[in-house]
Amino acid sequence: MQRLVLNEEQQMLKDAAKGFLQENAPVAQLRQLRDSRDATGFSLALWQQSVEMGFVGTLVPEAFGGTDFGHVGMGQILEEAGRNLSASPLFATGVLGVCALRMAGNEAQQQRYLPAIAAGRLLTALAVDEAGRHAPRHVRTRAERSGDGFVISGRKTYVIDAHVADTLIVAARTAGEAGDADGITLLLVDREAPGVEVERTLMVDSRNAGVVRFDQVRVGAEAVLGEVGQGSATLERLLDVGNAHLAAELLGIAQEAFERTVAYLKERKQFGVTLGSFQALQHRAAHLWSEIELLKSVVLKALKALDDGDADTAMRVSVAKAKACEVAELATNEGVQLHGGVGMTDEYDIGLFLKRARPVQQLFGDYRYHVERFAALNGY
Repeated sequence: MQRLVLNEEQQMLKDAAKGFLQENAPVAQLRQLRDSRDATGFSLALWQQSVEMGFVGTLVPEAFGGTDFGHVGMGQILEEAGRNLSASPLFATGVLGVCALRMAGNEAQQQRYLPAIAAGRLLTALAVDEAGRHAPRHVRTRAERSGDGFVISGRKTYVIDAHVADTLIVAARTAGEAGDADGITLLLVDREAPGVEVERTLMVDSRNAGVVRFDQVRVGAEAVLGEVGQGSATLERLLDVGNAHLAAELLGIAQEAFERTVAYLKERKQFGVTLGSFQALQHRAAHLWSEIELLKSVVLKALKALDDGDADTAMRVSVAKAKACEVAELATNEGVQLHGGVGMTDEYDIGLFLKRARPVQQLFGDYRYHVERFAALNGY
């Protein structure tokens, strides 16, 4: 039986990420970005430091300037980012962008984009959803043949880091109708191309997302990522990668919310005794601790499945994302409630964890989506 523990190198990476993010990208930095209405939404200096630390190239092959440290390694970085609410384009670029190119990019595309990502010179954004809820096959954005290329028209919503991305990875329909598995093509589109319009969305978690509109955007044959009309399978695998790392971030959020709440219960006094001395509150804390410990196992199992190429990876990822949504919601709700009235104020950080958890839960499928997907994968 496989042991669900980190090896020495993975633990070292986790410790390095923990120390780096606590010092350079704490919750205070998120507040500063929010209050200043920063146009970029993250620190460019921090991003360059992340490049130098090797975090951005964690999933990039060594031949293209990365460390190829695997999904378990990257998951530890995302978990620590969740603990600190660290804002950066690491997920959109270092995870989704890199993996899309690794899965479907040809040699020329990989040579062009992967070294640039590892060096911090290129940002990407994955444009999939078109409605209020995640539905990766309900693609209505069209890519019509034009010469040896395509003309793209349509609209995408909730595109993470859209307004700062250099290159958009767009799921467009080259055949069939919305809901069909076949006929989806992945295309690499320059954000500055004529006809591309990006509207930044102000999110409750103070992070970057956007609505992207395509008005007769022309791309050449070299823009196709993978095979024409066969992008659905790649997209499904890419979303599995994304959801495993989102689950890791939610784990970090849940752990930090729990630890901050327990520390508050040990300090805050009522009727002359600490809140933590009340048995009812101890029971709630014990239950939450148990749920977080379970979540640690299912997230690590999903990340390992990605690294090992397990046949049941999709199922394990949906288990991890569903459980992460459930536990992060419980942890952040309990955090605010057990802080009492001050938990609702902006003076305390605990509410910021709730605000970050909710969009992460929704991105690429919430609890209900992944429970239903798990059931479907098991024949129900």
